[in-house]
Amino acid sequence: MSFTELFNTFANNLLPILLIATAGYLLGKTLTVDSRTIGRIVFYIFSPLLVFNLMVTSQLKLKEAITTVGYTTLFIILMGCLAFLFGKIFRLGRPQLLAVIITVAFGNTGNYGLPLVKFAFGDEALAVASIFYVTTTILFNTAGVILASLGHSDLKSAILGVFKLPIVYGVALALLVKATGFQIPIPLARTIEIAASGAVPLMIVLLGLELTKIEWSHSFRAMGIGVFTKLALGPLVGLLLAGLFGLQGHNYQGSVIEASMPAAVATTVVATEYRLEPSLVTAIVFLGTILSPLTLTPLIVYLSR
Repeated sequence: MSFTELFNTFANNLLPILLIATAGYLLGKTLTVDSRTIGRIVFYIFSPLLVFNLMVTSQLKLKEAITTVGYTTLFIILMGCLAFLFGKIFRLGRPQLLAVIITVAFGNTGNYGLPLVKFAFGDEALAVASIFYVTTTILFNTAGVILASLGHSDLKSAILGVFKLPIVYGVALALLVKATGFQIPIPLARTIEIAASGAVPLMIVLLGLELTKIEWSHSFRAMGIGVFTKLALGPLVGLLLAGLFGLQGHNYQGSVIEASMPAAVATTVVATEYRLEPSLVTAIVFLGTILSPLTLTPLIVYLSR
């Protein structure tokens, strides 16, 4: 693994994402941009259509999709348990412990993960990554929200909340189309294709905009635990689980990269909503995103061999 190989991998796969995200960050810093509105556009329109398009056009088999769901679920559980263990060892207070758990368990599999998988390994791996992303989104909006709120929410409300996620209906419709062999009319197919093509750049810009909201935390111990566990142990757990599940080829590449992403920007929204150490959560997200090329670059090189 030479320096030239690492540099070319970084320049070709990570640098384009970071440059667009930086443009979004600078835009957010210099102009008044409503990132919440853009986030809603991505959430309600672009993201569901992207996932729908990927699932309809890919050759991913149902068994492979189910395996990816199982892999993702177990990965999130294990990462949450690791965060809990380290938090207890280092005697973090309850709010800090919960903040570390949600940032370690849920990675930025959408805004950052999807474009990275596409650039590094192509559309087939991207289809696998989209299943990882959908599973993460559903678990985050149920188990993640309950964990963050603890006492403010209940299981029934969280489960019903899943049916408010547009991405769920995108998956359901894609499965229906695949099962029935329905041919999507050309005007509608092209509309979906245009929206899917625009989803990735818009998601990256949104990542940059969201990072403008970063607050620095004085909880350096908790911040260190969150960033280290997510960036250093996440890829290792992802690789071990991939071997356990027998993943190969694009399934292996897409799943492991998604498992290795830094903390999700969405965790900052939940942390703010439930007053769960928002400055700590945003610091973990920002620092993890900035440092992520150090772990993702050699990982991409390894997975490409």
